[in-house]
Amino acid sequence: MSGNESTNAYFVRESGSRFRPTDHVGGGWDPNEQHIAPSIGLLAHVIESDFAARRPHDDLRLNRLSCDILGVMPLEPVDVSVSVLRPGRTIELVEARLSHNGRDAAVARAWLSARYDTAALAGSGFSAMPPLSAMQQWGLHKTWPGGFVKSTQIWRDQQATGRVRFWLRSDVALLENEQVSPTAHLLRLIDVANGVASRVPPGEVAFPNLDLTAHLFRQPTGELTGLDTTASFGPDGAGLTQSVLHDEHGPIGTFAQTLTVRPK
Repeated sequence: MSGNESTNAYFVRESGSRFRPTDHVGGGWDPNEQHIAPSIGLLAHVIESDFAARRPHDDLRLNRLSCDILGVMPLEPVDVSVSVLRPGRTIELVEARLSHNGRDAAVARAWLSARYDTAALAGSGFSAMPPLSAMQQWGLHKTWPGGFVKSTQIWRDQQATGRVRFWLRSDVALLENEQVSPTAHLLRLIDVANGVASRVPPGEVAFPNLDLTAHLFRQPTGELTGLDTTASFGPDGAGLTQSVLHDEHGPIGTFAQTLTVRPK
């Protein structure tokens, strides 16, 4: 274990490129391994920080992050690196790698794009989320172990098996004593959707996700994130968890997780 129970953050920066996970990062499948959710937020943060350092006078926003999960990580320090795959004045494709002891554990690619005034065109056909007051607080820790699960607060409305709407927040920051963007702040939590909308108890079937791809058409605001989530299992070991993302002002984007479904 990392021995950072008193730190109210998922990661502590040790250097410009090394980060130490705290016990709040303990995973749901194995509490002694890292939950990938905070790492996804960390990858978004390092991509945005790298852009700000390279191009301090430009204003491109992250509107897609696609993360492939290459393997599990113990609760030990990780290293990150960033490279620009497609530089550009109005769009840029950036890759960030997260590794443990020299082995890549997650790779994220992000599209950054320029901002334009499209307020007169803004809108979405996604259905509104019910308010938090219409839902019941729900303890994810009753089904899943790990420090990350314990760090979340969830209000849930289950409509059918694998069909759930819920509000999500956490008082645990992404990084100790370091400000992050609203986008990275949101992305540090959302991988939890696969566990909240699970079609079967995790003790019966393993269904870890291999990736997470988020598309954002608006920057989130506030501490609450709403997720309108559907989980699907196919007949031969594949699955998919899809979510529409909301803040308190309405929809902001979508994300999906590819699952590998493994009967125990």
